[in-house]
Amino acid sequence: MPRTITAGLDGSPQSLTAADWAAREAVLRDARLCLVHALGRQPDAPLGEAPQPSLSSDEQTRWTDDMLRDAEAAIARRHPGLQISTECLTGEPVSALLGAAGEADLLVLGSRGLGGVAGFLAGSVAQAVVAGSRRPVVLVRGSLRFEDERRTGTGAPGAAPFRDVVLGLNSAAPDDNVIEFAFDAASQRAARLRVVQGRSPDLPYYDNGGDLNAELHDELTGEMHRALSEALEPWRHKFPGVEVTEQAVIGKAGSHLVEASRDASLVVVGHRRRRMAIGPVTQALLRHATAPVALVPHN
Repeated sequence: MPRTITAGLDGSPQSLTAADWAAREAVLRDARLCLVHALGRQPDAPLGEAPQPSLSSDEQTRWTDDMLRDAEAAIARRHPGLQISTECLTGEPVSALLGAAGEADLLVLGSRGLGGVAGFLAGSVAQAVVAGSRRPVVLVRGSLRFEDERRTGTGAPGAAPFRDVVLGLNSAAPDDNVIEFAFDAASQRAARLRVVQGRSPDLPYYDNGGDLNAELHDELTGEMHRALSEALEPWRHKFPGVEVTEQAVIGKAGSHLVEASRDASLVVVGHRRRRMAIGPVTQALLRHATAPVALVPHN
């Protein structure tokens, strides 16, 4: 059975940007693309405009058919040969999207910009889907361009290599699903994998804003590097073509991952399935990351 990348569309420019990203990902993975819309969700108005009036059931069905058909045609022109299907989902949007995610390798959703901030703020639907999904979910900010995924100064845009894939890893409890997703994404892109681990020392004066002395800093980062190397060793052998760099940093992981996202094509982090809410690291990324964020569920 072919691999499937599913993209949720709501008619907003942000969701169309996400569908474009999903199409590029489907090409990389040699997968098919499925475009879906939850009929229980009214079309979104463009940012800054008044909400659109509620549509009748028949009007919404016609609007959905037209929107999906137009999106399919536009993507097909940009990616000839890509297998594309469309589907109208019934029911409440979160449940409908979770059902679609369960049948896909990856679910991709768009996210609106937060004023003048370069990152994005996930809406309530996206956050609920992330919290409940058993499959990886990627959130794509609405202003993302094809060029943003590529390194500059390396020739024509089509030939430029991908920027790094960044993996936020808790080496104290590494999860194979999260690590494999990141290595696979880097391998598909022929990109470098940058693994970032942040740690806040359990020290009262540090929590109150104090600085670590050089000796303690070196001791902590040394421990982190050893744990990272041990966690990554089997995956280096499984993906020998992926160049890996390790970054052990003192401080909150979320802020370091946000910083790393500014020169990344994708940021990958894990999400505990038993926690039906988004944690602080994920919240930081969803508010401020400038690259697409892949959230991989794990136990």
